[in-house]
Amino acid sequence: MAATETVRPLPQFDNSNAELMVPRHGVVTLFGYGIQVRVDRGHLLIECGIGADRRYARLPRVGHGLRRLVCISEDGFTTLSALKWLADVGASFVMLNRSGKVLLVTGPTAPSDARLRRAQALALGNGVGLEVSRALIDAKLEGQERVALERLKDSPTAQVIATLRQRLPVANTPEMIRNLEAQAAVAYFAAWRNVPVLWPNADMRRIPEHWRTVGNRHSPLSGGPRLAITPVNTILNYCFALLESETRLALTSLGLDAGLGLGLHTDTPNRDSLALDVLEPVRPRVEEWLLTWIMQEPLRRADYFETATGNCRLMTRLCTKLSETSPVWGKLVAPWAEYVARTLWDRANQSTARRRLSTPLTQQHRREAKGRAPLPRIEAPTTDRLCRGCGKTIERRYGTCSDCATAVATERLASASKLGRIAARSPEAHAKHVASHLRHTKANSAWDASKQPAWLTDQLFSEKIQPLLTQASPSAIAKLLGVSRWYAGRIREGYRPHRRHWEALANLVGLSAPRREPAESGV
Repeated sequence: MAATETVRPLPQFDNSNAELMVPRHGVVTLFGYGIQVRVDRGHLLIECGIGADRRYARLPRVGHGLRRLVCISEDGFTTLSALKWLADVGASFVMLNRSGKVLLVTGPTAPSDARLRRAQALALGNGVGLEVSRALIDAKLEGQERVALERLKDSPTAQVIATLRQRLPVANTPEMIRNLEAQAAVAYFAAWRNVPVLWPNADMRRIPEHWRTVGNRHSPLSGGPRLAITPVNTILNYCFALLESETRLALTSLGLDAGLGLGLHTDTPNRDSLALDVLEPVRPRVEEWLLTWIMQEPLRRADYFETATGNCRLMTRLCTKLSETSPVWGKLVAPWAEYVARTLWDRANQSTARRRLSTPLTQQHRREAKGRAPLPRIEAPTTDRLCRGCGKTIERRYGTCSDCATAVATERLASASKLGRIAARSPEAHAKHVASHLRHTKANSAWDASKQPAWLTDQLFSEKIQPLLTQASPSAIAKLLGVSRWYAGRIREGYRPHRRHWEALANLVGLSAPRREPAESGV
């Protein structure tokens, strides 16, 4: 039976006025309204934006550089062929909201091994889950202790965390481990509470009082970290959502069930307990990176907005920048995901002839075979350098933009001039002026005009010496004559000094007595 109507193709997108999107660090962030992710003639076609301000990308299957497609909007569509395209090239699709909640994660998966899944299901009852949980929390407390000591410079808090960490080996139940971790978190984030947050000078009048410090980790809107009311905690929530999505992708690629935890996080609907368990050792690395950022660089008011309830939200530009850090968090969590999978596998298969579990995330087996280092050093993500005056993005070698630098220099010059005038009126300065005046007066009186060379006339000084003095520096004139730089500057500008200085100034500019021609001999 013939079709009665042809399926209408999607309208072609006019990208003549749209901004081209290029993956940065392997990440493309989608925002706005009317988002489209579809396949067009073998290419992944992406469109997003707000109103007439649109962005687009057309990525081929080879050389696209895409690893994560992060969506922070809920308006638009993604076709099945686009999800298939992402799976074929090994890229992942992540959907988050601005409050720091993971809504959807899809990515490459590994063939599921029933023995590994069975070992994961039995780990909570046979002691393996307790062993892994203890190791994960031990690493987390070690990281918090380091951050408190090295970044916060808070030795008492670091000592409290160290004491709690020493009690981990005798924690025989998941509840005891969770209790120790909770006590450490209370002390740790209490040390964060009053850390000041830097803002550009131009934004200070628009910054709420509670935004000027890190603030309490627990929001009064939710009773927990969710719905943060300060920018730093909002950033932390969003970065933890990125870390959670990376952990889910890592566990899925290893054949584990991200929702079946090991005891650190109780079973709750719509929560990936194992992912939250495994990411615990990486949290201090994220917190250390954020703490270093806010201590060295100012935040920008335009990157945040406050809802009617007081909830602090991130604007699109900052969400895009933060999403680009996800590959770093993925690299940091990869060894821990493989550690959990390897521990479960080894405890379930005790025979000596068992095959080793593969390490697709870190390539550790391949590195060992080639004699390389177990794991390369992973550098923390870099942040933008903002002008401390207006908040404009600048190069990392500068502290302020050119406009603010001029204003700051002018203000400093005015302050220095004021201090100079005050110092010039002090009794010590007055005594120096009197002594200098007496010294030069005596030198002028003692000078003998008959010793002045005959060739050094008024006309010669005006026509030859003074024009050449404009090329000499005030410091050189001051050092030569023993006068102040201010007086030397006046001489350089055309002021005629006492005659006793003329010969020295003539030597400074390279003039000397004219040579006499020898007399002609008679015949």
